[in-house]
Amino acid sequence: MTSINVPNSVLLPEVERLLREGRRVTLRTRGHSMLPFIVGGRDSVVLRPPTLPLQPGRIVLALIGKNQYVLHRIIQADAHRIILMGDGNRRGQETCRPEDICGEVEFVLRPGHQPVSPDSPRWQRASAWWQKLRPIRRLILAVYRRTLLKRYENQS
Repeated sequence: MTSINVPNSVLLPEVERLLREGRRVTLRTRGHSMLPFIVGGRDSVVLRPPTLPLQPGRIVLALIGKNQYVLHRIIQADAHRIILMGDGNRRGQETCRPEDICGEVEFVLRPGHQPVSPDSPRWQRASAWWQKLRPIRRLILAVYRRTLLKRYENQS
């Protein structure tokens, strides 16, 4: 499969438009903000229009500023405000309005593996534990980056 790199400032508004039309979109991820669940440059996500009500634990594509999008997990939600945080982030949160949620992750696609649903019981348990481990994420992520992530990078 051929891939092309398109700047996020061009690509993501189009992704948002397609999601608002009710379509699904597959997007190659970038960055490390969703480690260890989603590895940028390796994994892709299938996005669908957001499922209401927006609930903590969901991984969503959100517009957080003028032409600035993030793929992060909802950690708190109410009728007027959504608070997001990347799984790979030790601190730092983004805030947006519910109408700024463009889509949510339906599947994570990993090379050589079956699609993984964030709604699966196994994924739900792992992400619940990961949220509880926030105080020591820094240590866990350091080990992860030095071992497993390096192994992946050496294979590609």
